[in-house]
Amino acid sequence: MRGKQQQIERKREREILLVALGGNALIRKGEVGTVEEQFRNLKVPIKQIARLSGEYRIIITHGNGPQVGNLLLQQENCSLVPPLPLEILVAQTQGEIGYMIESTLDSELMLLGTDMQKHLVSLISYVVVDENDLAFREPSKPIGPVYTAEKAAVLPYPTRNTPKGYRRVVASPQPVTIVEKREIQSLIDMDFIVVCCGGGGIPVIRDGRTFCGVDAVIDKDLASAVLALEVGVDIFIIATDVEGVALHYGRPYEKFLRKLTVLEAAKYGKEGHFPAGSMGPKVEAAARFVKGGGKRAVITSIETIEEAAEGRAGTEVVL
Repeated sequence: MRGKQQQIERKREREILLVALGGNALIRKGEVGTVEEQFRNLKVPIKQIARLSGEYRIIITHGNGPQVGNLLLQQENCSLVPPLPLEILVAQTQGEIGYMIESTLDSELMLLGTDMQKHLVSLISYVVVDENDLAFREPSKPIGPVYTAEKAAVLPYPTRNTPKGYRRVVASPQPVTIVEKREIQSLIDMDFIVVCCGGGGIPVIRDGRTFCGVDAVIDKDLASAVLALEVGVDIFIIATDVEGVALHYGRPYEKFLRKLTVLEAAKYGKEGHFPAGSMGPKVEAAARFVKGGGKRAVITSIETIEEAAEGRAGTEVVL
């Protein structure tokens, strides 16, 4: 009994690493998003996470933008079955992507040998939002298919003209707390690799002693930062499609940063360096994590997750 307890304590001594995978972990630019493409793309980050699981306790979160968009497009083009609300579609993508991550990770762990076998679990995750969040007053997050102006005018939900055309918009409220945080903490303590908070989680509001789903989406990186603080994560890595945070991104004089202080992040954000639809939420999530007491937060590319964990790649956000 004492030996088993000592083994559990040794596992708990390992730091907790949360890796937030961006949408490009499954579907790259120019791809149509077939299952074969998604499984192939997942091998890049998952190989690294498999190796890191020998040193860290692991949590994986992930985006779901392309997948939930595909489900909405399927609904728009099929009238034979009743449409499903957005909260159900988010739950479906959590199961879909969780399965792909788990199966890919299991294969990579097997290739590393019997010493690297781990328990894996994917959790359908709820994230509480505030029903009085100002985001509900003016939905702004584009989702789903593109419409003509004529079609958008007769749709039963709000739309907005985007660079791609008219799209449905929903609220994107701030995450308040992760409902399953205690379960996630317990699983991590037992050395499970946990996949959770897919697509930012299923947004819910409190209705008395229960929860009620709402028509909204939550930013995956902001939800991941909340989870990271609630379960005591040590290292928070946001993996995306660029090498790190840059000033003047996409211009001839762009400059990638190896370190970024919280004060600098706020300053550069006000200057417009971090757009709301791309790098902005990632920088904000990393800053919230370190301000809340997290040890390290790094924004890096999908290809350099291991190097980022070792402090050799990406942009580290510090106090």
